[in-house]
Amino acid sequence: MTGRLHNKVAIVTGAGSVGPGWGNGRAIAFRFAQEGAQVFAVDLSAQALLETVAKVREIGGAMTTHIADVTSNDSVAAAVQACIQAYGQVDILVNNVGGSRKGGPVQLSEEDWDSQIDYNLKSVFLACKHVLPLMEQRGGGAIVNIASTSGIRWTGSAQVGYASAKAGVIQFSRVVAIEYAAKNIRCNTVIPGQMHTPMVEARLAGQRAGGDLEQLLAQRQSRIPLPFMGDGRDTANAALFLASEEARFVTGTELLVDGGMSARCG
Repeated sequence: MTGRLHNKVAIVTGAGSVGPGWGNGRAIAFRFAQEGAQVFAVDLSAQALLETVAKVREIGGAMTTHIADVTSNDSVAAAVQACIQAYGQVDILVNNVGGSRKGGPVQLSEEDWDSQIDYNLKSVFLACKHVLPLMEQRGGGAIVNIASTSGIRWTGSAQVGYASAKAGVIQFSRVVAIEYAAKNIRCNTVIPGQMHTPMVEARLAGQRAGGDLEQLLAQRQSRIPLPFMGDGRDTANAALFLASEEARFVTGTELLVDGGMSARCG
């Protein structure tokens, strides 16, 4: 299979999904495979990867799955080594793992604060720690980190741990981009907005709207200037551009995928 990522090996973390449909990680893994990449799909849940595997097989794509806890240094190191054993190289890393927990500084427990930082930010740090030396040896690579508009704006609810971690992802990406630019390793961030992914049904409706899905969807749509919500496929297309040679002169920056939400006042 040829395409924009032909002969490239891509690690995608969080490549499963909490439910059926196009989550960010599933869509990224599928889109990369569609463009010819050999995808090393990492997730904490084998069950979450089943639909991803099925969709990639439908198009004859190349994908290997691996179960790992991306908040554990040993687990991440083992995952990266397994990718090398499977494909012999790493050209692209997409750090997609993330998830929010509501609450400001008073409401959020110390344990939840720590877990939010670990899940959303430490996971990015650990993956880069183990992949960057391999990319340097190979003479280059591309890293795409997935943040959130919560890292740059108030998006409707207090989720201070998540917002702080995602803001950290953005600055982390900039620092890595400059440090490794001379080594031909690019690092950029995709910032998705209020996407309609399986996470909305599986978790957010219960957290934010007392289980009223339609109310939550209406609230989210009201913040978006475009007359529809994007989904994981929109995130995936942005990640594909940044991972591809089309973005060869793009590093240390952010690509907003939010239907104009963050540009709107009020």
